[in-house]
Amino acid sequence: MATYKIKDIEILTGIKAHTIRIWEKRYGILQPDRTSTKIRTYSDTELVLLLNISLLNKHGVKISHIAKMSQLEITEEAKKLNEVSIENTSIDQFIVALIDMNEQLFRNILNELVEKHGMVATYQFHVIPFLERIGVMWLSGTINTAQEHFMSNLIRQKIIFETELLPTPENDAEKVILFLPEHEWHELSILLYHFFLRSKGIYTVYLGQSLPYDSLIECVNYIKPTKIVTSWLTAVDEQYIVNYFNRLTNETTAQVYCGGYQIL
Repeated sequence: MATYKIKDIEILTGIKAHTIRIWEKRYGILQPDRTSTKIRTYSDTELVLLLNISLLNKHGVKISHIAKMSQLEITEEAKKLNEVSIENTSIDQFIVALIDMNEQLFRNILNELVEKHGMVATYQFHVIPFLERIGVMWLSGTINTAQEHFMSNLIRQKIIFETELLPTPENDAEKVILFLPEHEWHELSILLYHFFLRSKGIYTVYLGQSLPYDSLIECVNYIKPTKIVTSWLTAVDEQYIVNYFNRLTNETTAQVYCGGYQIL
């Protein structure tokens, strides 16, 4: 079970730390533990409770009324709202599913969003904001590696599933190779690029994660793509990246595109 400081709770729930303190003092909604230096700490259970309280409050339920409800009643009312307003609650629900490692809840939310908005819009407006929240949780040590892998693999599976539903384009003049450089394992973005290109009827070849450079060039020489797409998130020396792409552009006539934190 993770523990959270009040600043973590503020970021994850969107509720100001000052407001949380007032709710605690005036309504006794939460009873956080305190460290030897009097710093408030909160549990997974209290985080989920605050996410549900925030949801009810955003939908017009006064905090004075929420304070009179049991935790079960708060959970049930939040569940009802989630069922009818997933647009505004998806990120909070994703976080609850992550904390509880609730695969069915996570899949249900993701499937509903994709069915309504499509894969690209769901990723842009729901998954990316969720991943940004997860980044905060990772940096603060409030989620562990298993939880992060649990979440990212469910998203990965969904993108691959949606890609497999698309027809395989004809092997015509427009060919795109997608890959991740050696030692790069962060696959979600490149999988989404693959889906997007396939959805536009473009012939693609996805070569996977951590591809050795020599293997890439061998494949490029065989397939002769018009474009090469990759993504680079793992921190490496800036000059290494510059040299890598200088070498690649000199050894192929294809246009090279790259995204990721190390390129921005």
